[in-house]
Amino acid sequence: MAQFESGLAPTPRPEPRRGLGYSPDTMYLPPHFDSKDRALAVALIRAHPLATLISTDDAGFPFLSHLPLHLEQRGDTLVLLGHCARPNAHWRYLQARPQALVSFMGPQAYMSPRVYADKARVPTWNYLAVQCSVVVRLVDEPLDKDRLLKKLIGEHDPDYIAQWIALGTEFQHKMLAGIVAFELTVLDLQCKLKLNQHRPESHARMREIYGAGNEQARALVGWMDRLGMGGGDAARSDKPA
Repeated sequence: MAQFESGLAPTPRPEPRRGLGYSPDTMYLPPHFDSKDRALAVALIRAHPLATLISTDDAGFPFLSHLPLHLEQRGDTLVLLGHCARPNAHWRYLQARPQALVSFMGPQAYMSPRVYADKARVPTWNYLAVQCSVVVRLVDEPLDKDRLLKKLIGEHDPDYIAQWIALGTEFQHKMLAGIVAFELTVLDLQCKLKLNQHRPESHARMREIYGAGNEQARALVGWMDRLGMGGGDAARSDKPA
């Protein structure tokens, strides 16, 4: 594949604040919703790969991009791979300030106070989320971007890889020139599983209502099973909803 000059200055690599852990400072996280099981966070990310990448622009105001990310496990380190369109200014902000927050949202649904027998209750919203503090390395060499893209394609549409290769280097070069890719190394990670775990008297009725609900509500029943909230055969499944 033809090469071209990226024009990107080397991205600074700030030192991690700590090893991979669960930082208390990226979202509100009561202890009863705080999951320390990294396998659950990984499963949630892989099942719901569309992420919100958050950093700041040159004025210090938050800047967001919604991007699909591919998760790799490199030993004990988690790395998220993705790319954005070159006209998207986000990559320039990341080049200048190469630390960011990545947010993944899993299934979510309204919870009615009807899940309780008594009336002195209020509604809430249940959801699953993962937030990652990351350090950014931009990837702009064509061959490196091609390898990264093939990992994303392999996850979502592996049959397309042969078609991509058959399109030829000239077309590939043109497409690759239109994006900037990146690796996001996870420094800290929080996993919030908000499923009313601390109110077991609600679980039976939650399962009934969610089981008759939409796809997202039914997915929450699968996670209740996974967390042992009410049991069932699905509690032994290792497949994320």
